[in-house]
Amino acid sequence: MALPAKKEHYTFADILAWEGNERVEIINGEIFLMASPFRVHQEISGELFRQLANFLEGKKCRVYAAPFAVRLFEKDGDNPEDVDTMVEPDITVVCDKDKLDKHGCKGAPDMVIEILSPSTRRHDRLVKLGLYQQAGVREYWIVDPENKSVQVFLQDGSSFLKIHEDYGREDIAKVNVLDGCFIELSKVFSE
Repeated sequence: MALPAKKEHYTFADILAWEGNERVEIINGEIFLMASPFRVHQEISGELFRQLANFLEGKKCRVYAAPFAVRLFEKDGDNPEDVDTMVEPDITVVCDKDKLDKHGCKGAPDMVIEILSPSTRRHDRLVKLGLYQQAGVREYWIVDPENKSVQVFLQDGSSFLKIHEDYGREDIAKVNVLDGCFIELSKVFSE
């Protein structure tokens, strides 16, 4: 199914009304079509999800793999017509169950992971970094399959996401928002 007629300003209500399989994000009312991910992207995503899910078993936090709707700025009482920013991070960790509903997450998750692809590299490093910072995401990972590296950004106490750590393929990466959680990057970048 094709997307509906072009509009000047899209909302989450428009996304809920679509019947097709297109993956989209909306940022400040502008729609962004998402390309299908490459195989290596899916392998990296799957391994990150596996390690996080194993760690979180029996704990209060939850991990979700895309597609998973994150309405960064939605507040209680907002209607879908009021929400004009919805992103689908590759991996999302939410520790506050009150932020979860049948559509995904309303408000800032605790942690977001984006896996770079040629078509999203700039978008993930600039636009989404700015959105996650503004929304109050506490930890943001940018995973680079090409360079087999991970950049970790943390809130610095003044609402800015600042580079905290750079990890390479052989490193064990600390998940700062999950006490005691470490990710074996040699398993993430197995190729």
